[in-house]
Amino acid sequence: MLKLNERPIPANDPIANPEQKMLIDQILEANKHTPGATMVILNELQSKIGFVSEAMQQYVAEQLHVPLSRVHGVISFYSFFTTSPRGRHTIKFCMGTACYVGGMPQLIEKAKQVLGIEPGQTTPDGNITLEVCRCVGACSQAPVLVLDETIAGRVRPNKLPQLIRPLQEDGKAKE
Repeated sequence: MLKLNERPIPANDPIANPEQKMLIDQILEANKHTPGATMVILNELQSKIGFVSEAMQQYVAEQLHVPLSRVHGVISFYSFFTTSPRGRHTIKFCMGTACYVGGMPQLIEKAKQVLGIEPGQTTPDGNITLEVCRCVGACSQAPVLVLDETIAGRVRPNKLPQLIRPLQEDGKAKE
């Protein structure tokens, strides 16, 4: 097993994959002297790889000669960063006031029943990730879900399964 600073790296981590490691090194090399390099590099990693694992954070900190706490601080502060792979599809639950009052907690419970996962998790097949987000700006249509990039408004728990079904079927078609 590979190690980074005496810590074992999981075999499925991008740092352990030669192609992805090369991409990580290219991103680091191209941006290490840029003002705000930490943020720029983490953004590029999130964009190109899809997430920034703990091992990747540690590697970035070592390569930039900055404390790991600085890298982790950026990752944990900005909600668009993730530390594990997302599913092919995402379902975001708006937790703005209008959506919350309009029944979002019940929608989240229904999604947990239908998919068997909690917000922040991905289905075992890697197809769907559930996320909670702040206001998406469609308050007049509360409660609102964002299915990939599509907004669905005035969603009721009994309608949720039919909204999710196309995403589930798309995952089965890819298997």
